Amino acid sequence: MSLRVAFALMLVAAPAAAQQAPVVALWPNGAPGSEARRTDAETVKDSYVSNVHNPTLTIHRPAPSHANGAAMIVAPGGGHWMLVWINEGEVPAKALNRYGVTTFVLKYRLARDPGSSYDIERDAAADLRRAVRWVRAHASDYAIDPARIGVMGFSAGGELVSLVADNPAPAQTPTDSVDRVSARPNFQVLVYPGPLGTPAKAVANAPPAFLVAGSLDQCCATSAMALYSQLRAAGVSAELHLYADTDHAFNLGTRSERISIQHWPDRLADWLADGGWLIPRGSAKMLPVSRKEP
Repeated sequence: MSLRVAFALMLVAAPAAAQQAPVVALWPNGAPGSEARRTDAETVKDSYVSNVHNPTLTIHRPAPSHANGAAMIVAPGGGHWMLVWINEGEVPAKALNRYGVTTFVLKYRLARDPGSSYDIERDAAADLRRAVRWVRAHASDYAIDPARIGVMGFSAGGELVSLVADNPAPAQTPTDSVDRVSARPNFQVLVYPGPLGTPAKAVANAPPAFLVAGSLDQCCATSAMALYSQLRAAGVSAELHLYADTDHAFNLGTRSERISIQHWPDRLADWLADGGWLIPRGSAKMLPVSRKEP
């Protein structure tokens, strides 16, 4: 079954699955600076989530029969004022399970939510870094290879991916043992990523990247091309798909009339396979991740 078909099937199953998936808080006592609001209720409207003050991961595990140890943290888009929770979170997460990938959907703090005091680079990016650290620190609990942890972001979530994977992390004082674990992902997937974080400031040590956008996207086509050019010039493995006559927010392509867009998730599956990310360590030789191991 192609990844595109898996995505389409999950459009129906995702809402029910989301109710059953376990959820973990990234910080036991609340995110730094948000402790007092960690019990505030989130707002959900038409499957869009806002008013996030307690960052979490929703965990989707593949069937044990074909789990391969790879992990993907998925950051939905939504312009930093809400999260497109189903189409850019739960659906891709569950579809990736079919390829043996354990997935974690991130709820991050929203800097543009009305009345928000959060900052994208300070708080939202910190949530994604903490997610990578948390997954790596708990890798053995989920039979995950700590050297095969990827991050996937849509639009605003793609900005967070770039800020974490392609830019230097700010200095911080660890709050617990999880904060002492590496926050560097092993691979990155950016789906019509926003411009924040590009041009990147630490691209020489960036992990391999898959980028996809539409040629008519006034917001994000330029940033995707600019980051790809940076990665390529730095000798980092990168693949870019820029689709003709296509605008922003095509999600997983299931509602598009363009055959090429309907099939873009298959190109992601090809890239994951070619990169060796779906191969358990020990069963075959892994391709180089990058210049450094986490």
